[in-house]
Amino acid sequence: MKPAQRLCTPHRLAAIGLLLVCCAPLGAAHAWSLTLAAASRRVFLHVGNGTAEGNNTTVNLVSANLTGAQLLSGTPQAMTSDSTQSASLYGDGFTTCPTPASQVIIGASYRRSNANNGPASATLRVTSPANLSNAAGDTIPFSQISWTVSAPGSNAPNVIPAGTFNGATQTLTTIPANTYIENCHSFTYANSAVRAAGTYNGQVTYTVSSP
Repeated sequence: MKPAQRLCTPHRLAAIGLLLVCCAPLGAAHAWSLTLAAASRRVFLHVGNGTAEGNNTTVNLVSANLTGAQLLSGTPQAMTSDSTQSASLYGDGFTTCPTPASQVIIGASYRRSNANNGPASATLRVTSPANLSNAAGDTIPFSQISWTVSAPGSNAPNVIPAGTFNGATQTLTTIPANTYIENCHSFTYANSAVRAAGTYNGQVTYTVSSP
């Protein structure tokens, strides 16, 4: 995941790597929404590990390592994360993701100085390829991966909603001017079919932009 990024430009990208290891088969949603002081036009995006200022090239990995028994069971499998970011990058540093080993914190903001300094909102999107693939060329549809959202103590549910990757670009939400939104994402592999053994990789890209 490519975290904390803040720019004085109206377009920003961040990414998260997704990995599935398949062995051969022999909640209520909450989020934070904070009002920011007006400032020169800019967007900010972080996914996973990051800092409040500057660019960060880290791409965190979300993964699931399935045994043969798990693969055959057809039971959805929770995915883990190598992110260590638990605290919010804005406000008082509240612990938004208490267990980052199984969660990924995602936050974005849009600021403008006045109504003539850009559109009234920015858009948060995520883009996924059609499939994850392994070295042998086998594939798993990205639509097998979904996410739920949470943020302890929040009174602003679904600021960034839960969903399922669709192998294309999805609009997640709009961000009003001078607002920061954030919550914690937990990913799940649907495991709806038996797959060939191998390590399957793919990467999704989050984008926040304002025309």
